[in-house]
Amino acid sequence: MQKLHTVGLVVLQHNQLLLAYSNSKQAWYLPGGKVDAGETAVQALQREIAEELQVNLPDDALHFYMHITAKAYGENDLQMEQDCYLCSTPANWQPSAEVGAIRYFTLASYSQEPAQVPGVLVLFHQLHQDKLLTP
Repeated sequence: MQKLHTVGLVVLQHNQLLLAYSNSKQAWYLPGGKVDAGETAVQALQREIAEELQVNLPDDALHFYMHITAKAYGENDLQMEQDCYLCSTPANWQPSAEVGAIRYFTLASYSQEPAQVPGVLVLFHQLHQDKLLTP
């Protein structure tokens, strides 16, 4: 199985997790994306967030939270390896044309969506276990 190294931004507000809608995959994901050759995970996340949410995040706004290994949504033979970073800086997130929309979810509201991304579910469960979100 091929592996894809990605990064994801974890933004929590009012007991909810910020997710971005992928028009191509027709599902809600963590904001972020693929780590390009020569980039650190933080550099990749800063680039992706500038592209997707039009915010430039300083290094000190990002704090490593967890690593997720999960089947890549919508892919047959691809495993996602995602480093997730909590963002401590409030920002005016604005979806670019690259992102269909952004929205905050609880696990219950996310579970009502037509598609659930395995890595997002792993993250929700860890956030509940760590009491960063409450059911």
